[in-house]
Amino acid sequence: MKSGVLGNLGIDPFYIFILLFLIQVVLFALLISANMKYNRLKASYASFMKGKDGKNLEESIFERFNLLDEILETTKKNQNSIQDIYRKIENNYQKIGIVKYDAFHEMGGNLSFALTMLDENNNGWILNAMHSREGCYTYIKEIVKGESYIELAEEERESLEKAIYQETYDIKEINKK
Repeated sequence: MKSGVLGNLGIDPFYIFILLFLIQVVLFALLISANMKYNRLKASYASFMKGKDGKNLEESIFERFNLLDEILETTKKNQNSIQDIYRKIENNYQKIGIVKYDAFHEMGGNLSFALTMLDENNNGWILNAMHSREGCYTYIKEIVKGESYIELAEEERESLEKAIYQETYDIKEINKK
């Protein structure tokens, strides 16, 4: 007959000893892991504090803060400079469209052209140079927000569309005509 608390519960003391042994092994593994992490932290701390006392460390930290302030100031200056450059570039001619054509169908070559130059807001002008045997005639038309107040010729409209949609000028296309 079994006596004692374990006997009344129907538990063999051998299983309890095995369970306690396994718990002890797990705790030992956790102790080794925590000790290894502590040693790594201790080594990192030692290398960080190497050759520095409290005053030197404080000076080092303040130097870093001053450096961060300088970097922040430089960044703000750069942002202002970039915004200023963008404002200046916005009004420069950025979009170009050109169409070469034979204006009077008598020269056998594409010596006439319509050149469109626009800024970021599609404001600018179209220069149309028509070449003939007698001479060269040039016309300029103002473009405001992608529109002309003067009626455009077919080549001028094509040049304007190329500039607005930023299509590239293809020399091979001209040679096919």
